[in-house]
Amino acid sequence: ASGDAELAIFGEAAPYLRKSEKERIEAQNKPFDAKTSVFVTHPKESFVKGTIQSRESGKVTVKTEGGEVFSMNPPKYDKIEDMAMMTHLH
Repeated sequence: ASGDAELAIFGEAAPYLRKSEKERIEAQNKPFDAKTSVFVTHPKESFVKGTIQSRESGKVTVKTEGGEVFSMNPPKYDKIEDMAMMTHLH
């Protein structure tokens, strides 16, 4: 594909810069709920994925390790080349 030719200049790093067509299709078809999918700050991993379990009286319960909660982008945006298309930037 022409996209692969563009990445050839990056040599061995190229596979890490763009998902394969199969991975992109899988990501686009993966279930995603923008209202419950979030990132949570983590002391060692920077951010980890989380799922909101409940919201009550200004408190949010998230299924993952604790931290500050940020909205998460759908999987179709993984390794996207134009960050302006992303819904959330952190």
